[in-house]
Amino acid sequence: MNKKELKSFLDEKARAFEYPQFLEQDPIQIPHRFDKKEDIEIAGFLIATIAWGNRVSIIKSGNRMMDFMDNDPFAFIMEHKETDLKSLSTFVHRTFNGIDFIYFIKALRNIYTKHKGLEYAFSTHKKAPDMYENIHLFKKTFFELAHEKRTEKHVSDPLNGSAVKRLNMYLRWMVRPSVMGVDFGVWNRLNTSQLSCPLDVHSGNVARSLGILNRKQNDFKALVQLDTALRKFDPTDPVKYDFALFGLGVYEGFK
Repeated sequence: MNKKELKSFLDEKARAFEYPQFLEQDPIQIPHRFDKKEDIEIAGFLIATIAWGNRVSIIKSGNRMMDFMDNDPFAFIMEHKETDLKSLSTFVHRTFNGIDFIYFIKALRNIYTKHKGLEYAFSTHKKAPDMYENIHLFKKTFFELAHEKRTEKHVSDPLNGSAVKRLNMYLRWMVRPSVMGVDFGVWNRLNTSQLSCPLDVHSGNVARSLGILNRKQNDFKALVQLDTALRKFDPTDPVKYDFALFGLGVYEGFK
């Protein structure tokens, strides 16, 4: 395919895979249980944090997280007492455990009380052309409280070489409009042109097969290369191609 044909193909697939039925099998279904902005963004952030591995397992663990917070995330974050955190110590999802969960609760309260909430914490440079520096600064803010070093691995940093797949997925959820009933569009300090495609094994392999990515590792350099290619196809909403690349890999077995 030439570039024009490839853009047309990806546009078609992006439209085909951005549909509400997607929620039935995806962890994004959990923040979709809420209506309040703060509940959506907190649930989304926690679910995105543990979103690696089997999707059924992610959803199961995500539901447990919500249960621990009485299915009222923002109220729990803001009103919890130290005694309320004890039960969280039993939580485990792969390498994310109770120690991490408890710190995340404390850090999120700090974000809301001292940094105006998650939207502001992710948009220090709200007019930046991309999210790399904003994510880097968010991580610094998130870990400004005393914490165990092990917990830092659960918030990636693109400036340390990571493709920040889970955070890019989360940002897509929060920033892209809710027109199709999949993403939420609850943040307005950022715009879709700044977003990056969540780069994982599926999207990476499909992108390589299509010739828009040639770096073998799914790291920050690969993310920049993929960003550059996708922004040529649609500079205002390049992350919409996440639906195309992921859908082609998972649902159509494209290789």
